[in-house]
Amino acid sequence: MAKLQHLTDEQWTRREAAHQERVRTYADPYLARRSAGRKHPVEDFLFTYYTQKPGQLLRWHPGAGVVLSGPAAAARTDWKYYRAADDAERAAAGVPDGVPAVTVDVERFLAERREAVQFAGIILAGTAARPAQFGCFGLHEWAMVYRQDKFALRHEYLTLRLGSAGTDQVVEEIRIRCSHFDAFRFYTPDAVPLNSLSPSRENQRDLEQPGCLHANMDLYKWAYKLAPVLPSELVMDCFELSWQIRAMDMQASPYDLSEWGYPPIRIETAEGKADYVDRQRGFADAAQELRGRLLQELDPLLTAAARQQPRTAAQEGTP
Repeated sequence: MAKLQHLTDEQWTRREAAHQERVRTYADPYLARRSAGRKHPVEDFLFTYYTQKPGQLLRWHPGAGVVLSGPAAAARTDWKYYRAADDAERAAAGVPDGVPAVTVDVERFLAERREAVQFAGIILAGTAARPAQFGCFGLHEWAMVYRQDKFALRHEYLTLRLGSAGTDQVVEEIRIRCSHFDAFRFYTPDAVPLNSLSPSRENQRDLEQPGCLHANMDLYKWAYKLAPVLPSELVMDCFELSWQIRAMDMQASPYDLSEWGYPPIRIETAEGKADYVDRQRGFADAAQELRGRLLQELDPLLTAAARQQPRTAAQEGTP
């Protein structure tokens, strides 16, 4: 058995506390707004669009291949995808006799989440290998409100910076080339044929590219969907990049967010386009580094998943 990393009670609870403080920086204001019935067009997004809730994000995980020891660790045997470390694992990690010890149950996780691991690997590796495209100028947000007077209003509490007619004119004058299905699917019906690509769930693995703001935001999605086999510090690195990208995404949107403290990136102008691309390139570089780290963590899991036989129908629903 390969040597496992051992974290003592003092070591891992310190990391847990640091993680929870980091999460609360973002989660506490959101929860306060939610309790007061208020919305924020930028800073609520990661908690409302994605399925990971603040309470789930607060839970710290060491990732696969780590043994946690100490009295507090024993409570994790009740957590999903955790189990008591066996004698071989305790010995490999150097846990003293009589000290409680737990580890992430990688075998069970792969038995139940094998396809999710493999799909994440396909998306991440495929996106990393493609050339980045920087000619979209964030027009996906504009296409979501194109001719919106004919359709249901989106973000009814926000105003359009150029008004409806001015927004429609921008959509009609600048070529739209969005490659990300989860942005494209929110286009108004009249905007759909204006997109030069036809993203779908089926071709997602072939179209996603590392210049796309939404593909880079989704690093957070792939990271949290693989909890607890990924370390929470990596999940939060992805979260914070996604948070920064969301701010830029909305600054380049057609909405007037000045009262929220977000000055516009005027992508309808040459200067605004240049500013957008410059920021987009910076985020693409940061996302590629995180994508590489995710793939590095996934590599042994993908190898194990490839060796593992899919569960039979009779096995479904069993622990």
